[in-house]
Amino acid sequence: AQSAPDPKPQVLIPLIQSGSPAIYKLKLNETTVGTLRRKTLGKRSLNKINKTILLVGETGTGKSTLINVLVNYVMGVEWEDDVWFEIVEDEQRRQSQSQTSDVVVYQIFGFEGETLPYSLTIIDTPGYGDTRDDKSDDIISKRLLDCFSSDDGVHEINVVGLVLKATDNRLSDRLRYVFDSVVSLFGKNMEKNIVALMTHSDGGPPEDALKALEDAKIKCSKNGENQPLHFLFNNRQSKERTRQFKMTFKFLWDFTVDQISQFTDFLTKTEPQKLNTTLDVMKKRIKLTACIINLQKRIEFIELKQTQIQAEQKLLEKYKEKMKKNEKFCDEVDEPYKVKEPIEGGHWGFLWLSYKGAISCLVCEETCHHEGCIHSWSPNDSCCVIFDDNGNCTACTEKCRRSVHVKEEWIYVNKTRKVTVTNETMKRKYEENKAGTENQLSLLEKMERKMEELQNEKHKWLEESFQHIVTLEGIALHVDSLFTLVHLDFLIEKMEDIKYQEKKRANWC
Repeated sequence: AQSAPDPKPQVLIPLIQSGSPAIYKLKLNETTVGTLRRKTLGKRSLNKINKTILLVGETGTGKSTLINVLVNYVMGVEWEDDVWFEIVEDEQRRQSQSQTSDVVVYQIFGFEGETLPYSLTIIDTPGYGDTRDDKSDDIISKRLLDCFSSDDGVHEINVVGLVLKATDNRLSDRLRYVFDSVVSLFGKNMEKNIVALMTHSDGGPPEDALKALEDAKIKCSKNGENQPLHFLFNNRQSKERTRQFKMTFKFLWDFTVDQISQFTDFLTKTEPQKLNTTLDVMKKRIKLTACIINLQKRIEFIELKQTQIQAEQKLLEKYKEKMKKNEKFCDEVDEPYKVKEPIEGGHWGFLWLSYKGAISCLVCEETCHHEGCIHSWSPNDSCCVIFDDNGNCTACTEKCRRSVHVKEEWIYVNKTRKVTVTNETMKRKYEENKAGTENQLSLLEKMERKMEELQNEKHKWLEESFQHIVTLEGIALHVDSLFTLVHLDFLIEKMEDIKYQEKKRANWC
């Protein structure tokens, strides 16, 4: 086995594969706080510049190798050294072994003034676009929010690198979804900081991949030819340098070094973007999601009430003769009600620093934030983004104060039960809290009035949700993502239903 040049005296570098080149695994200092995983090589000097790169790509595009390429360049590894250092294991093996969707922050310190005038922070998003499910991608967005909002997290980014293969002739639906999901997280101020990082390059022009990016209308920085700004990398630096292909590998090594040099020059000139707008976009996405999920449950409950009223209208028709004679009748209908249903929860994170549960309003009897709510111990302690600056909930019907919310291991669920209905109970139900002319209305008219009130509530809440999307579109770099379209499909469906009902009522009149 060859002896490796010591990158720094404090770093242990065990050999993991002998040969040409010899491959060594760099030992990093690892820390985890909450959802933030940080792996550090060397020690940061606070008076030196740091540049931050966020890498995003589908599983199998070569993000892991790209990170290792950047690390070896920063360390000054040359072809003649015949060694290779790794800080990230093979991407596909890592994905098969891990079911987590953690965002990992790699920090490369101690080489400033040697290869580069700055240190590097690389944010890796493993799991984006893997084959498990779309919920994993949503979790990653929340992990990024944790990373950007934490006191110990990342507060500015120099470059967002969209990682794809140089051989791609089109963006698959999955890859386009990955890019859209990430780009939609950022404000419009980030567009000039987004570049394409193309892996598996053979040194030739990536014409097909560039056309694929242009056809997909991915918003990113442009070069002098108005093409997506891109840099090319080869992924064979750690392959065995056999005599037959040694010259080919040498050419690809030099080609990649030249491209990294161009990329790091761009990084040097690129001003960092503060993540205030990005955090605003992320929080509005969470609010939008919470609002619409809550809205769906509210509309579901309204429709159950409407079904109950329709059933009672049929009972009136069925027993109208008895009603005229003031005779008693008895029947059954389905009545909607709400119940608390247990969910998975409990202490979560490093040293149990947070509590995983759902935030629910005790006044409205609604769950305001369920999916992914892992911030702190309770609504009163948390920075949960569903509450506005005045401490009011943005999701529940009455926009109640934070103090009437709880964070528990249960959610409100809509149910129905059979209840007995008589002519007396029905009269009491529709005559309660009615005054003036309303008391003169017939029971059937009161039912119609209630149906109209419920329909107006649906319309009001749908309009409110559309305003969330309009606001998001005003600040987000790319709002037309699958995330938004899923909610739009629901909203459009309900709005079309309202138009149909209004048209039907107009025809009756």
